[in-house]
Amino acid sequence: MLSRVNSLLIVVLIWTAIYLPALGSLEIKGEEGRRILPAVTMLQTGNYIVPQVGSEPYLRKPPLVNWLVAASFKIFGKRNEWTARLPSALSALAVAIAFATLARASLGASGSTIAALIWLTNFGMIEKGRLIEIEALYVSLCGLAIIFWLSFWEQKKSPWLIWIPASIFLGLGLLAKGPMHLLFFYAIVIAVLCHAGEQRKIWSAAHLIGLVIMTSIFAAWAIPCLEMARDAHVAHIWWRQFSGRLAGEGFKFGSWALNLPRSLGYFLPWLLLLPLLPSPKFSSERKIDIVRGLCWGIAVPLAIVDLIPGSLPRYTMPLLAPAAWLLAETLTAETLTWPHWLGGKQFPPKDRQWAVMLISILTCVCLCAYALAIVPQVQKRQKLRVIAAQIDAMIPVSQRLYAVDPDYQPFLFYIHAPLAYVSNVEELPDDTRYFLVQRENEALAAASKKWAPRQTHLLLRLSDYRKREIILFAVGPT
Repeated sequence: MLSRVNSLLIVVLIWTAIYLPALGSLEIKGEEGRRILPAVTMLQTGNYIVPQVGSEPYLRKPPLVNWLVAASFKIFGKRNEWTARLPSALSALAVAIAFATLARASLGASGSTIAALIWLTNFGMIEKGRLIEIEALYVSLCGLAIIFWLSFWEQKKSPWLIWIPASIFLGLGLLAKGPMHLLFFYAIVIAVLCHAGEQRKIWSAAHLIGLVIMTSIFAAWAIPCLEMARDAHVAHIWWRQFSGRLAGEGFKFGSWALNLPRSLGYFLPWLLLLPLLPSPKFSSERKIDIVRGLCWGIAVPLAIVDLIPGSLPRYTMPLLAPAAWLLAETLTAETLTWPHWLGGKQFPPKDRQWAVMLISILTCVCLCAYALAIVPQVQKRQKLRVIAAQIDAMIPVSQRLYAVDPDYQPFLFYIHAPLAYVSNVEELPDDTRYFLVQRENEALAAASKKWAPRQTHLLLRLSDYRKREIILFAVGPT
């Protein structure tokens, strides 16, 4: 029997080999800047309530991921890609540890370790867990809620223990991305309770108190934010974010048609073992209820969400944790048989364990090979650091650089000069020496008499990765 210490050791080693190699070697990309730049501004201004990107509030997403990035920068005393992305990697580790420890009483020593390894080695978590994106944190919080609820429900613990810890993680999930994860959590819970004939427990006092706790966690941030950012129409922005997805804004049939296969692809390579699901035999009625509940609780919301016109495959990622639990239950069943079209043979327990370890080790090897062979090649094509270096070369270290209405400019993360944001040229202070503008503000900046008799001088003109022009001006003698 695998001891708890050995299980944790295996989980941590696999996590280290997959999530840490070259974690900070590539410059930020995609939406990572929207998670990092507000964190930098929070540390500079002390305003942790209203996130900002550039000179404007960024209110499309709640700030939990920004808070964690800011905390990582503060704890390690460094602002770089590694410290920015570490919260995502740690989120993945937290769920793996929850599987290996909390779920041990339900899944058994072998099953809990298998669930943790499946969680760490699926394509979806590997992709998101190595970036500072909301999905890694959001999916992990939903996963923790499901693990806590299933573990305590199967062990017939107190209703307060079943509902309250899960509600705390759900509340934190609201602070990470909003309410979408509630669909997946309650699909699992309701399906399991219905199969067990315990659906009335959804109305228990402990659950209702849990809902209050969950809502209060979100309200503790949302109410001050609504007050402080009153002019930004926060509630309208939140509603547009939600309704836009349902209305199918930006709908493209080709992408929509691929939603389901892409969602399933997140669970590779373990997706290849799904043909085993109809064959396991369990001696415990409780396990049968969980397995059947998980099957329905995964399949129904997966289909519903992927059929929404404005949906994206990553929206279904909260189903990765229950899918890992379901497959772990299957692989540790008393008997397990391949379907007839795959030979119909028994799949012995030892062979199952070796198969899981082999897939996990191969995944580690592939990620280490990626870090050693591919990352150095990708580094040669990086652009953001190059742009920032060109700007830094023109500015003395002691001088402050102002960015005028910069919108979303990820290269600003790499600027070494002290950085400040203003909304327009007229807001630049009298002692300004260097400032950045976009193309639409160039003529106004060049003609400004704000610093007379000093004048503005164009120092540098650059194009970012989106082909948008950035112009660096200096203010100096005529």
